[in-house]
Amino acid sequence: MSYRLYVRPLPPLAAPDVTPEAQLYNWVLLDASGDAQVRGTADRKEDIEQTLAQNDLEQVLLVGLIPGEEALFCLADIPAKQTRFVHQALPYAVEEQIAQDIESVHLALGNRTEKGFRVAAVDHERMAEWVAMFSGWEHLKLEAIYPDAGLLPITDGGWSICLDGETAMLASDQGEWLSVQARNLAMFAQTLVLPPSDEVVAEVPVTIYGTEQEFEHQQADLSELRSSERLAVSEETLELMPLELLAYSHHHHLCQPINLCQGEYSIRTGRSGALTAWRPLIAVASVWFVIQIGVELGMGFYHLQKAEQTRGEAMAIYREAFPDDSRTHAGNVRRVVQGQLRQMQSDGPDAGFITLMKYTGEQYSKVPDTGSVMFNSVNYSSNRGELVVDVRADSYNKLSALRNGLTDQGLKADIGSVVNESDGARGRLTVSGG
Repeated sequence: MSYRLYVRPLPPLAAPDVTPEAQLYNWVLLDASGDAQVRGTADRKEDIEQTLAQNDLEQVLLVGLIPGEEALFCLADIPAKQTRFVHQALPYAVEEQIAQDIESVHLALGNRTEKGFRVAAVDHERMAEWVAMFSGWEHLKLEAIYPDAGLLPITDGGWSICLDGETAMLASDQGEWLSVQARNLAMFAQTLVLPPSDEVVAEVPVTIYGTEQEFEHQQADLSELRSSERLAVSEETLELMPLELLAYSHHHHLCQPINLCQGEYSIRTGRSGALTAWRPLIAVASVWFVIQIGVELGMGFYHLQKAEQTRGEAMAIYREAFPDDSRTHAGNVRRVVQGQLRQMQSDGPDAGFITLMKYTGEQYSKVPDTGSVMFNSVNYSSNRGELVVDVRADSYNKLSALRNGLTDQGLKADIGSVVNESDGARGRLTVSGG
């Protein structure tokens, strides 16, 4: 189950480079369903880490909330749609809305509205301090940093107000946020009742969140809001601290905050974070792959050397048999030998009288019971290259065996003029080159 820890530093803010251990925080831990599991008020960083360790929680996502007045809300009217061009034009689009050198300000881009892109501007030095404050926590991984007021639930067509001690957080349905002194709410009510110039609004809805103690404490400051004819005020009583309202709103997507961790302060928690648990396995697989490639290359080199050695030995044997052949080399010796074998097969044995008699006599000697086969006459025609044998046997099968044996030697052998007699068969065996 994934957990998300919302942390909000309490004033006074401790110097991050001098006494960071003195900083106190309000915090709440939500599970994957958005239910609060553990909470704390005015705790040190070490206390929060110890609580997570006691509950055996690891890789919890950390959401840091900073005071709303630390981040200035701006609108950037940029016609471009591609993110790269929007970021390039962003400093020029908001420069007039910021009272300091634009180079010293970190700009975080929000979603696009009808009036332009929502932008949060934070001083670079302050942003670096906030990132340092929320980084390096044990058992936690920084996911985002938001202005706290930006996490208030949106009231359609109006404003949301959350009482928080001596201050009040405000957010509009356009995504604007700010923090003011609670005693100035009456003065701010005059601003709330003024609708945009291009709209006619009978009433402006305002939702006020606070604990019973906060409502009692701020009765005088809230009276003018309640009495205004142009404001439709509704009150929501909180049973716990405002931080839990902000965490609930963020988890259930009731707000549209701008994550300040962008650009040079970006936190890589996407795909690379999802692969963190697999990194040891990936490392082992990479090492195995490199070793396997090395083995394959080594075996390839070994077999290449053996092939070269075999080709050399084959050529040495070929040179011994054909010392005058200078055109044959290792690349074509196989083709040359195959050609010579095909030529020998097509030519057959020498068709001379001696050769034909040799093969015929050899096959005669292989016939079982040679006394049963008799050559009556032998004739040879040099013009036709044929040996004609008038042969007699006690069965035709022996004549056929004699012919088949000559055929197997690559010669052409036929039996003609076969005459079957009572004591055997006789015929004329004609033998020639294949």
